Amino acid sequence: MKLKVNGRAYETDADADTPLLWILRDELKLTGTRYGCGDAICGACTVHFNGVPTRACRLPLSAASEGDITTIEGLSEDGSHPVQEAWRRHNVPQCGFCQAGQIMSASALLARNASPSDDDIDSAMSGNICRCGTYPRIRAAIHDVAKQGEDAS
Repeated sequence: MKLKVNGRAYETDADADTPLLWILRDELKLTGTRYGCGDAICGACTVHFNGVPTRACRLPLSAASEGDITTIEGLSEDGSHPVQEAWRRHNVPQCGFCQAGQIMSASALLARNASPSDDDIDSAMSGNICRCGTYPRIRAAIHDVAKQGEDAS
């Protein structure tokens, strides 16, 4: 089965119902996408599938082969995506386990809504659990990126 991940073509012999998460981590060695709950509840495994935040732990390979997949490793070439920079400025990470999924959800939100309200942020990020409780910092970081976009206009 063929996959397009971070702009590159890959091929795998895995079963069609294998979750994308395991192909990313085990075969492609893209370990930024994390296994959290396995039930698409925590958001640690969030990737972009055709630009939409999607839980890789529940996306079967058969469906994944039909689109473009972006992982945290593909969000920017050098780790300098505006959301990643804002995460550092606002000291969002504590344990860091959920951060890739959080960043993927936040970047998708900002791609479709350049000036989100608190309610927009809370809604978009509601499927991502941060066990360290850095939600106020996450919201501040997202507002920071949105403000920078406004300042650049």
